Amino acid sequence: MATPTQATPARRRRAWLDIVVFGLAGGVLTAVLTLTEYRFLVVEHSVAIYGALIAVLFAGIGIWLGVSLRRKRADAVEPQGPVSVAFSLDESRREALGITARELEILSHMAAGLSNQEIAERLFISENTVKTHASRVFGKLGAKRRTQAIQIGRAARLIP
Repeated sequence: MATPTQATPARRRRAWLDIVVFGLAGGVLTAVLTLTEYRFLVVEHSVAIYGALIAVLFAGIGIWLGVSLRRKRADAVEPQGPVSVAFSLDESRREALGITARELEILSHMAAGLSNQEIAERLFISENTVKTHASRVFGKLGAKRRTQAIQIGRAARLIP
């Protein structure tokens, strides 16, 4: 018979089995405690987590809306230059008012609904030059606003 100090193969096997079982149990217990701690953290700070998620969602929506609204639409109809349908310019009236050909061109683009920047891009001049010509047209026609200048220009048969 074996003495208690000597280990038999069955005892060794049993010792290894105990070590593996207790090791696995310890690992599972550690994982469960970590998961419980994580869940407690989520439950404890759920309002802050949900607030952060909502803030990220609204920031994303805001960025998407900003980009999509600022983008030029491909299907938008861009106003074209002045269209003349059986229109004859009253040259004597134009000369009497002292309006130059460039000022008349600026006025006709304003009548087409273009902004100062769009007019500048089409005529390859600066926006300040467009503003200068426009203010001179206003002065020569006695107008205070674009719409008033367009009305007077049409009445005087300067633009269609």
